[in-house]
Amino acid sequence: MKVVAKPIEVVAWFNEKGGIRPLKFRIREQEEFSVIKVDRMVHTHLEKFVGNPMQVFDCQSTIDGEVKTYQLKYELGTNQWILFKI
Repeated sequence: MKVVAKPIEVVAWFNEKGGIRPLKFRIREQEEFSVIKVDRMVHTHLEKFVGNPMQVFDCQSTIDGEVKTYQLKYELGTNQWILFKI
């Protein structure tokens, strides 16, 4: 996977215990937006990145007919989503 670290917009589901599940995200590529549905969440864990707590999601989706694995990060302090690796 290649590190891209791009900010994205995410539609996510939050349960009553505070658990997060990303459903789909939108990324801007050049002048167009692409919407990608999260088909499968493989693994999730917490990590600290430069002292900031982040929830990390390893996911899979079918993009352009290919199954791709990627990593989404949710920064808990600022509520920002990042497409970190693809």
